[in-house]
Amino acid sequence: MGEGRLDGRLVSAVRAGDAETVRALLEGGASPNAVDSDGLPVLCSAVAAYDAPVAEALMQGGADPDRALPDGTTALWHAVDGGSPAVFSAVLGDEPRLRLPEAAREQLLSLARGWYETGAAEQLRRRTGASGPAVTVPVQDGAYAWESVDQVSLGGLVTRSGHGAILTLLEWAFRILTPVDELISRAVEQPDEDHVTWWEICSTLCQRRSYETWSAVMAHRHHPDPAHRRTVARYLWMRGVTDCASSYATKESEILAAWAAEESDSTVLATVLNAFTEYEHPGHEALGLRYAGHPDPRVRREVPAALSGNAAPLTRAARAALLSLTHDRDATVRINACRAGRTDTDLLPQITQALLLLAEDPDADLRGAAATELAASPDHSPAVADTLWTLLDEDNQIIRLEAAYGLARRDDPRTARAIDRVGPFGGRFEHDHRANALWDWTWKRANPPAE
Repeated sequence: MGEGRLDGRLVSAVRAGDAETVRALLEGGASPNAVDSDGLPVLCSAVAAYDAPVAEALMQGGADPDRALPDGTTALWHAVDGGSPAVFSAVLGDEPRLRLPEAAREQLLSLARGWYETGAAEQLRRRTGASGPAVTVPVQDGAYAWESVDQVSLGGLVTRSGHGAILTLLEWAFRILTPVDELISRAVEQPDEDHVTWWEICSTLCQRRSYETWSAVMAHRHHPDPAHRRTVARYLWMRGVTDCASSYATKESEILAAWAAEESDSTVLATVLNAFTEYEHPGHEALGLRYAGHPDPRVRREVPAALSGNAAPLTRAARAALLSLTHDRDATVRINACRAGRTDTDLLPQITQALLLLAEDPDADLRGAAATELAASPDHSPAVADTLWTLLDEDNQIIRLEAAYGLARRDDPRTARAIDRVGPFGGRFEHDHRANALWDWTWKRANPPAE
């Protein structure tokens, strides 16, 4: 196929948001810098569409984010302008501190800082001259549901409110050591802890591994504003997840244990307990038992992980607390209790019953969580298999995938039909353990061992 036809197909695939086809066409010889009908590189089309997977595929295929456009800007400039940290991260490219001249770095920093300091709505108002309120809609920005950001529209222009995160990413990419107090203030300006700015700032602080950074963050542990303390707890959670073998780990676990025993704000306490359970510590069960009856469900949601945090078998007290939590009035507490206790043979019958009830809950998210736990459960009874089969009627493909995976684990005779009901997996499940298990099950049935 000629290069022109390949590039034309690439333009169409980018417009369709088909990252898998984009990769295939690039591997087949399409130009990653192909231009669309407007004369702009296809990377700019992906940026404008907020399509991070396609932008990432183009970058991996060799697209140039620094290629000058007719107006003097670049695709990377437009990624900063667009306010999506996910798209910006996909387009940033390798070694920007070394790749970009100082003037270009300063221009990008100034652009990001201007958006952040002015605010998305006001900046759109200045650009368009439009009056009246902006339209703001929360959207997911990235692969995970907790990566939230606002999409703001005014006067025919659209941006996202992730410029604080983008500014943070740029500063770190250019190895600018922004003061810790300034970064934490930037984080707490966002009322939603799931906002991408919180996550990017905590991630950046974790990557700055000096004692000076660590101690400056920890100084906010006693800050009178709960938002500052939550940021510290989220930072420690991220360190526990990503760097549990660090030289600070023992000290951090002791800090969290003491902090959990004295924190009075429920929101902060829940975040502290969440961080604490990522560390090894002999006090997990004691804290779990202490807060098993806490009036705030956000705190109780963290208790099951604490009760089961050590590798040792559950004690009688921990088992009794988990059993009580499987009947909690908060459904998420019940799910977490089932997850924490599912390997305990004494608890398994009660946990199975709780999960079977949750699988019939009106809330699709709870049904999905129940599907996950039932699929992985050691209970291979007909009741569990039948419930997994019923969950194949769900509209959500992830729930159907989980249900089929659970049936395949049990080698249920309905597994082949279950796989058909999941529907096409597509490239996004390429590294998914559930999809891989279904492919493996299918292959083994088609290729039985020779006798």
